[in-house]
Amino acid sequence: VQLQASGGGLVQAGGSLRLSCAAAGRAFSSWHMGWFRQAPGKEREFVAAINWSGDSTYYADSVKSRFAISRGNAKNTVYLQMNSLSPEDTAVYYCAAGVYTHSSLSYTTPQKYDYWGQGTQVTVSS
Repeated sequence: VQLQASGGGLVQAGGSLRLSCAAAGRAFSSWHMGWFRQAPGKEREFVAAINWSGDSTYYADSVKSRFAISRGNAKNTVYLQMNSLSPEDTAVYYCAAGVYTHSSLSYTTPQKYDYWGQGTQVTVSS
């Protein structure tokens, strides 16, 4: 399984970005997918997740109502639409794929995901 994240960049506060994560793998439509981020000097934190069918989504409180996760199974891609960005959103954003169910684990925990992309930098200037 290979994951390629893209769409990061430099944006002013209040602006928007859309991240994409393209997955190489035949069973993408059966995977749950997530986005995490890591700011300098901080631990990796959960941002958003979506289940295999796309009918359930999960968000960190800090991004709820500003970010939206979606998936396009025909394109093996998961998206993260980020609106009303603030400097506190500056981080490297990682997409992750959960190939195995890990049913006892929460979508917010990194251990629920089996594969990780390389990350894309998001920088929000004030």
